[in-house]
Amino acid sequence: MTLSTTKDTNFQTTVEQLEAHRTARTKALVFVSPSNPTGAVYPADEIAAIGEWAAAHGIWVITDEIYRQLVYGDATFSSLPEVAPAAAERTIITDGVAKTYAMTGWRVGWAVAPLAIAKGMGKLQSQITSNVCNVAQAAALAALTGPQDAVVDMRTAFDRRRRYAVDALSAIDGIAVVEPEGAFYVFPSFEGVLGRDIAGRRVDTTLELTEVLLEEAKVAVVPGEAFGSPGYVRLSYALGDDDLAEGIARIAELLTR
Repeated sequence: MTLSTTKDTNFQTTVEQLEAHRTARTKALVFVSPSNPTGAVYPADEIAAIGEWAAAHGIWVITDEIYRQLVYGDATFSSLPEVAPAAAERTIITDGVAKTYAMTGWRVGWAVAPLAIAKGMGKLQSQITSNVCNVAQAAALAALTGPQDAVVDMRTAFDRRRRYAVDALSAIDGIAVVEPEGAFYVFPSFEGVLGRDIAGRRVDTTLELTEVLLEEAKVAVVPGEAFGSPGYVRLSYALGDDDLAEGIARIAELLTR
């Protein structure tokens, strides 16, 4: 079971949704905040309610915190085992350096888990992959223990691009945008542009739309179908300001051509 949300979700409704999907076979919940692809950030009381629900039913929680330092505006990051201590003994935290420190490709990450689980994970990992190379480990250690000024600078740049992306996409007819509060993605609805002929092709799904965007506008985005959300498209704003503006301008030009 995997859970993500938008900032408009009521936490009581979230727990009710979880309970509606729980069966005797439910063993674990994958929880992501800040979220990919929506950029949603769960408030502390909602996270606490989710953790308490999991603890009450003996469900493990695998919580992905890799975007924890990329939070904007009034949103704040909260770690599930901190706000829901009852769930801590059945929680596995995953994190890494790829997002906060722009070290994508270095393949350095970690998990924080109860000792018995950590030992089991170590045994499994030793049989399916080799160890992280020494250079990558040294670089990750330097990133984590060194000055954090670059993290602040990157978060400021992401925040600027986030606000620009929301405004620019919202100005395009047929696109509806919920403002992301974290990570570096925006996940707008393109349902208002589906059913049209675009560049001479009938486009009925966002999967078809992303093909047209790539072929005609040379803009690569991810269709919502990849996340179980047809009608939506994920755009990343982890790129230069000029490239972001150019990409959205090409989308707007194609859709209004």
